[in-house]
Amino acid sequence: MAKVKIGVIGAGSIAWSSTLIRDISLTKGLWGSTVTLMDINRERLEITYNFARRYSSEIGADLKFEKTLNMLDAIRDADFVINTALAGGHNYYEKMRAISEKHGYYRGINSVEWNMVSDYHTIWGYYQFKLMREVAEAVEDVSPTAYLILLANPVFEGTTLLSRVTRANVIGLCHGHLGYQTIAETLGLNPSDVSAECIGFNHVIWLTKFTCKGEDAYPLLDEWIAKSSEKYWVRWRKRQKGPFDIQMSPAAVDMYRRYGLFPVGDTVRGGTWKYHWNLKTKKMWFGPTGGPDSEIGWRIYLEGHERQMSRITEALYDSKTPLSNILPPKMSQESVVPIIDSIANDGEGLYQVNILNKGVIDGIPDDVAVEVPAKVDGKGVHRVYVSSLPKSIMKYVLYPRMLRMEWALEAFLEGGRDLLFDWLISDPRTRSIRQIEETINDLLSLPENKEMAEHFN
Repeated sequence: MAKVKIGVIGAGSIAWSSTLIRDISLTKGLWGSTVTLMDINRERLEITYNFARRYSSEIGADLKFEKTLNMLDAIRDADFVINTALAGGHNYYEKMRAISEKHGYYRGINSVEWNMVSDYHTIWGYYQFKLMREVAEAVEDVSPTAYLILLANPVFEGTTLLSRVTRANVIGLCHGHLGYQTIAETLGLNPSDVSAECIGFNHVIWLTKFTCKGEDAYPLLDEWIAKSSEKYWVRWRKRQKGPFDIQMSPAAVDMYRRYGLFPVGDTVRGGTWKYHWNLKTKKMWFGPTGGPDSEIGWRIYLEGHERQMSRITEALYDSKTPLSNILPPKMSQESVVPIIDSIANDGEGLYQVNILNKGVIDGIPDDVAVEVPAKVDGKGVHRVYVSSLPKSIMKYVLYPRMLRMEWALEAFLEGGRDLLFDWLISDPRTRSIRQIEETINDLLSLPENKEMAEHFN
């Protein structure tokens, strides 16, 4: 049983932090550890701190929780630092989305081919990248041997950036690969009998291996598409479980037909403008809500997020109701705590991670972060052999997405208005130079963007 210090940056989001606290509380290999919760919002931090103490006490977990408004206090002497923070919060980015749409950029200038995800902020993510780098540099300075686990989006850009400009031991994580379980269940397979390999970039991963009891399960998927998909979509359109219920959508199947492998998890939310021109188009491909990144689906997500936070907060102040009634004591499928446990207690496990490529996927530069399975133990993360990707995915998916990543990082690192102009001049929604200039001017004129404006002007 290892006693470690875990620093959590951005702990004020109780919706996410409650899951993290539950998993740590249920992991006996980490009992005796200290968890330092940090956020700049005192009120939200207090809620998370009180939740952590009460929940762990109810379960009987031997953990010490601390709270701080100071990032360095959370990072100093830490063995693991978890960054979940979103600089500015959702409301800030929704303001920029509204300005973009006023000028004709549906769902914002940040929405581009293979990155249509509403909270995956790249070209307008100046403050998010700045915060990510500040956290990583603090880890580098005061806890150089610590592992920095990046959960905050954009994981692809963030992991690449921090691995290039700092010496922090960065591991990017996302749960999107678990979409293979939905594929299995739709086909009538037991997910425990299924093995899957998903590789690519974060939010752009593809099912390179799909087996059930050791046998290739892709033929079962092909049979489902040929014989059952149309009937499934009729029922699905009437009873869609919510905006995120898109793993087996027409968009996913169309991508499979076009690129040769099935898209997994958040990959389905991406694609080209073929799936995203407007709400009508989104509804055709992603169901009645238009998927999680339409104006309907994203509103449902944000409102649901707030309701979840309110539900947990209300339960916290109801001393008669055990918190375990709200959040049952069962491990989530998030990999962050199991990875910490594997490293701290030297227990080998295979996990989906985002790390620099260094030869794992042929054709991708070594200094670009890829999402792949890797072995993790007391000595860290170890790359393993993975399948190759077809040329269609490399040429028409990964290379264009990688180029956008490089543009966004250059914009953050170098600054200058020309980089914003270049981003928009290649956008199919752009109709004129005036449209570009007015969009940039209005975005940079937001009071919140004073520093960002100086950077780009």
